[in-house]
Amino acid sequence: MSFPTHRPRRLRTTPAMRRLTAEHRLSAAELILPAFIREGLTEPNPIASMPGVQQHTTDTLKRAAAEAVQLGVGGIMLFGIPAVRDAAGTASLDPDGVLNKAIRDVRAEVGDELVIMSDVCLDEFTDHGHCGVLDANGYVDNDATLEIYGQMAVAQAEAGAHVLGPSGMMDGQIGVIRQALEDAGHANTAVIAYAAKYASAFYGPFREAVDSQLKGDRRTYQMDAANRREAILEVELDVEEGADMVMVKPAMSYLDILADVAAMSPVPVAAYQISGEYSMIEAAAAHGWIDRRAAVTESVLGIKRAGANMVLTYWASELAGWLKES
Repeated sequence: MSFPTHRPRRLRTTPAMRRLTAEHRLSAAELILPAFIREGLTEPNPIASMPGVQQHTTDTLKRAAAEAVQLGVGGIMLFGIPAVRDAAGTASLDPDGVLNKAIRDVRAEVGDELVIMSDVCLDEFTDHGHCGVLDANGYVDNDATLEIYGQMAVAQAEAGAHVLGPSGMMDGQIGVIRQALEDAGHANTAVIAYAAKYASAFYGPFREAVDSQLKGDRRTYQMDAANRREAILEVELDVEEGADMVMVKPAMSYLDILADVAAMSPVPVAAYQISGEYSMIEAAAAHGWIDRRAAVTESVLGIKRAGANMVLTYWASELAGWLKES
């Protein structure tokens, strides 16, 4: 069978034909909006390296959540930036701390109409910027960190989070968090595992977004960019420990990993289109080098095509608006 029997262009002849035969399509319900709230702000603070993204006040965060609901966005992932940090990130456990208060505020604003997710990690709360507590040699102490993660998870569940996102890549974190939630009576609180989270150069703008205090890098706990099979091991371990969903992060340079994970995962798979991916497209579009709307849409569709059931993207609400228009 060959030309002219087969002419694949027949299915590309009109916009209606292309819509009808599309193998993948985007839905607002599959998008998750990452959002930052900074303690002590009276006005939202624009993030210079991420044009269009800001550190929220309580009021602007609530408005962003309400807008997401109106647009049909599936979820929101909350990150908190405290006014005071210390070596153990103790502000993360304060019921009235910036992140736990934000969870309560957003839950009060939107109830169950939006899936409220929250970051279970210490990097925003520590004065050294690492995702866990340090030992005497400056090495991140895995097991001591797990104890804090369990407490953080319970605090966030009690604040009203539907889903907890432990992002620190500590060994055993899902099992410890799952057990802590069960013991505290939060059996229905879900956990999304940052199962395959790589040490990446593309996190740069996020460091500004959370006012990171990090010196050095996180390569002793985040995955090495050279490794592919290891991602499957990480996913298998997290699922065994009780993860309800798993995530690949970043997305753009790790679409092969995403496809691998999607092919084997028994639970829903998310991918995080991270700050550097966002900023590169925004920068190119600002220079007139690419069509912004087309590039944004194509980039997220590519992540979906690779196998993601849901995509965390800073364009979630804007993209949802475009989908609603069309």
